[in-house]
Amino acid sequence: MSDLKSIDIHGIMNLIPHRYPMLLVDRIISYEPLKGIVGLKNVTMNEAFFQGHFPERPVMPGVMIVEAMAQTGGVLIMQEFENIEEYIIFFMTIDKVKFRKPVIPGDQLRMEVEVVLFRRNLAKLRGSAYVEDRLVASAEFSSMLVKKDEKK
Repeated sequence: MSDLKSIDIHGIMNLIPHRYPMLLVDRIISYEPLKGIVGLKNVTMNEAFFQGHFPERPVMPGVMIVEAMAQTGGVLIMQEFENIEEYIIFFMTIDKVKFRKPVIPGDQLRMEVEVVLFRRNLAKLRGSAYVEDRLVASAEFSSMLVKKDEKK
């Protein structure tokens, strides 16, 4: 993926609604609209989930790694819409999840997410998470963008 653009934490927070302790993307280092995106998460001992997972041997929960990949994909997808403040993005499916290596404090998680399918308000994405050059997790997931004021 070409290094077309980067996005700092302020730009990320303008695109997705997540905040501490659930904001799991620190920086976007590159993206190409409707193609793919690369994001970073600096994993520190200060993460709230390390208090219980596991105090004696901290390991980032796999679901948080998947969430970090999904948030990275959300940053890419949200840029395709005008008036993004009127929308929220929701998970629809998570498939083909594989965890290959524990992620621990001090690691920098690099999420690479590519668009598999994008139609109107639906997106299917494929994500891979790396520490250095080693694959630590992968998943496919789909999301739906919904107007905040729509009735459920």
